[in-house]
Amino acid sequence: MYSLLFRHVLTRFDPEFAHHAAMAVIRVLGLRPFSWATRALTAPDATQQVHALGLTFPSAFGVAAGFDKNAIGVRGLDALGFGHVEIGTVTAIAQDGNAKPRLFRLVPDRAVINRMGFNNEGAQAAARRLRALRRRAPRAVIGVNIGKSRVVAVEDANADYVASATVLAPLADYLAVNVSSPNTPGLRGLQAVETLAPLLREVKDAAGATPLLVKIAPDLPDDEIAGIARLAVEEGLAGIIAHNTTISRDGLQTDSSVVESAGAGGLSGAPLKERSLEVLAVVKASVPADFCVIAVGGVETAEDVQKRLDAGATLVQGYTGFLYRGPLWARQINRGLRRR
Repeated sequence: MYSLLFRHVLTRFDPEFAHHAAMAVIRVLGLRPFSWATRALTAPDATQQVHALGLTFPSAFGVAAGFDKNAIGVRGLDALGFGHVEIGTVTAIAQDGNAKPRLFRLVPDRAVINRMGFNNEGAQAAARRLRALRRRAPRAVIGVNIGKSRVVAVEDANADYVASATVLAPLADYLAVNVSSPNTPGLRGLQAVETLAPLLREVKDAAGATPLLVKIAPDLPDDEIAGIARLAVEEGLAGIIAHNTTISRDGLQTDSSVVESAGAGGLSGAPLKERSLEVLAVVKASVPADFCVIAVGGVETAEDVQKRLDAGATLVQGYTGFLYRGPLWARQINRGLRRR
């Protein structure tokens, strides 16, 4: 039924409008008694729990950052069966993001191009919502992804990240440093080891006891990915998230004119399947066996999730698959994993 709804109705709407409409429904599903009924249909089996980062995740499969930028849909996403929700990217200073349109579907590829530009209401607003969530949804595992505010110069990025970490780390189950989005000028330059090391050191100090992870880009050469992975271990981080969206447009089935009209931005979805497994292999070869690695990219089915778990991922996240699979996506994944 969702496939028919998507093809004949949802594709007629602007993608960003459709996302906000879906989020409104998700928020309703997080309210009682709707959340009770939803959870009865979607909750993962108790045998699917994963212990990582000093936490117990109801399942290995969670929502990647970008889906819920402002911590408004956590309860609904939790009720829909996701093992964790990573909110954000949150910046210290509220910002509108890039000009619209900035979100584009590539339906033949089951992919999306976005250049949202970290649109969010800021760290203080996210903190207020997280405090309320801790009272209303104590079971939900919530990660917080932080990024650089656009108005802050790259040379002042460390203090900007620290400001976000100071406010949000006490309310997060884990904190993720995003230095890999292609939609904020100069951001990916922070992935260079000589700039990344002091950034991670300062944010880790600000985060205190909250586990800290770093999220990398898939477009880096493998040797640089390995270098960042080793750096994460050396700096005492709790894990690494592999990976963000790509700027590559290789191998797409969508008409080239459609891709060109979408313009710049990060590509996510099914085309990243192969590269995501390659990046995961590079990271796993560079870190201790028990180091937490969260795999993201090209995940749509239980088979995709299982491949990443078999390749050594501790947890797996998805985002674009929600668009193409619908609200029962996590339920499909969790049940598929249980059968396997």
